[in-house]
Amino acid sequence: MLELSASPGNGEHPTDRPGKIGVITHGSLNDGIEMKLDASRSIEDVIAGTFVVIQGEQFDFFCMITDVEIDAANEQILLNPPGPEDDLLRDVMRGTGTYATVSLKPMLMLPNTEHPELSRDEPRSVKTIPSHFAPVAYATEEDVARVFGHEANDGGRTFFNVGSPIGMDEIPVCLNLQRFAERSNAVFGKTGTGKTFLTRLLLAGTIQTGRAVNLIFDMHSEYGYGDRVETEDGDAQFVKGLRDLFPSRVSIFSLDPKTTRDRGHQPDHDVYLHADQIQPADILPLRDTLNLNATAAESSYMLQNTYGRQWLKRLLEARGDEMEEIAAETGAHQSSLEALKRKLSQFEQYDFFTTRPSQDSHDVLDALLETLDGGKSVVLEFGRYDDLKVYLMVANAITRRIRRKYEEKTNRYRQTQQDADKPRPLMITIEEAHKFLAPGIAHETPFGKIAREMRKFFVSLLVVDQRPSAIDEEVMSQLGTKMIAKLNDEKDISNALVGTSDSSSLRQVLASLDAKQQALLLGHAVPMPIVVRTRTYGPDFYDDLRNGPLARHTPGDTDDPDELMGELF
Repeated sequence: MLELSASPGNGEHPTDRPGKIGVITHGSLNDGIEMKLDASRSIEDVIAGTFVVIQGEQFDFFCMITDVEIDAANEQILLNPPGPEDDLLRDVMRGTGTYATVSLKPMLMLPNTEHPELSRDEPRSVKTIPSHFAPVAYATEEDVARVFGHEANDGGRTFFNVGSPIGMDEIPVCLNLQRFAERSNAVFGKTGTGKTFLTRLLLAGTIQTGRAVNLIFDMHSEYGYGDRVETEDGDAQFVKGLRDLFPSRVSIFSLDPKTTRDRGHQPDHDVYLHADQIQPADILPLRDTLNLNATAAESSYMLQNTYGRQWLKRLLEARGDEMEEIAAETGAHQSSLEALKRKLSQFEQYDFFTTRPSQDSHDVLDALLETLDGGKSVVLEFGRYDDLKVYLMVANAITRRIRRKYEEKTNRYRQTQQDADKPRPLMITIEEAHKFLAPGIAHETPFGKIAREMRKFFVSLLVVDQRPSAIDEEVMSQLGTKMIAKLNDEKDISNALVGTSDSSSLRQVLASLDAKQQALLLGHAVPMPIVVRTRTYGPDFYDDLRNGPLARHTPGDTDDPDELMGELF
């Protein structure tokens, strides 16, 4: 354990930390702090996003490296640089005539005294800066644990290891899952950066700890059952799905049960979508996908006003002169109704879609809600129906109903104040999120309403997307925690950092990320932004779920030996 001497109070610094890399020379509270790199250190070893600690007289300042620069004490040196054979001259000038400066952004501070009542303080926001020549060192494992917590601290109830700081491969950075489940969150990154692996990690953590029950709209059938895929390391291997890891806590609902069975698995429920379960708001996100004009979309509301829940059935089953009759009854323009029918009739080709009344058969959406109420997470597989228009329609129709149900449950809980009536926190995972949360429609879709209003109703989103610039800014500002992998577009980088203090320095950090297995972690569930090498989703992770600090019984666990062996293998 690291031991620091008490502050002498006369301007002297406590005993220097190991791993010192430089001293503070310039800085301000608003603009950040500048460090001069020790001459013995290579500038090529200094990586943007690295976690370092400034050792002040009274406080440790936890910082992130945001920029690196080389400079010279005299311009003449740069005008007459040493030749390639002048190694000795270069060594003599290093650190005096030529030097490197490193920009640091202080994020948190903690007392560095030995007094127990101070050393156990929670990290606090930075309200001052260290003095000249304060030493700077790489963070230690104890520093990381002081700031981010550790899985062993509370028996695996709250903290969840998501990766390690840059250059500190064996030291865990933990997410506070209790805070993570309180708000909507996001995983951003361009295609190929490992968003799916990272999302699986986060979902596994919430399932293992019981902090939230999950509904995952699995567009490409990647989350439920395992498959042979290319891993983050570039190797092809079998990767377990959430059902493989948690057979007693994850239920599979399939829109395409035939494909699920062809893959060797048995879904728990076959999903059917009835025409009377669809409302006009559910087709709003399809306007671009189906090339619907605004007038045709508005006609759906006029149909609903006239025919109620049967509006879509009436439209799709209209033949011959019936369209003219519908136009007269609703007041909608006939050509707009015909365009709307032509676009929506595409759904009739799908086996899961039916115009039969939902009352005539078991309502699978009720079964889905009952499963979530029972504490089991649900993966909704789309199978061969991975068409975007299907994904948008189904996800909207189901989520709208869930939102209404949770509002009813929460209102009942507020009336009774009984723990038995308290809803389980629900996290809904959506991919291609910008299609649901675009600026023109976010205020009308159930997902937009969840992001803005549903925190008080125990429902949150896990947004997975490669185009944060296409998501409504109001929704972006409501996201509590973000894990941002590599993004190339400047607009995407700017939008991903909406609502983040000092986003300008973090932009530099984002631009320097590797294309795979690195992410900037920031927001409500972590005390400060940090760049992590994300944890590898593979055998070591599976073993840790079973035998590590997170291995404990949660609601819904089983004591049946056969079930436990099934989960292990």
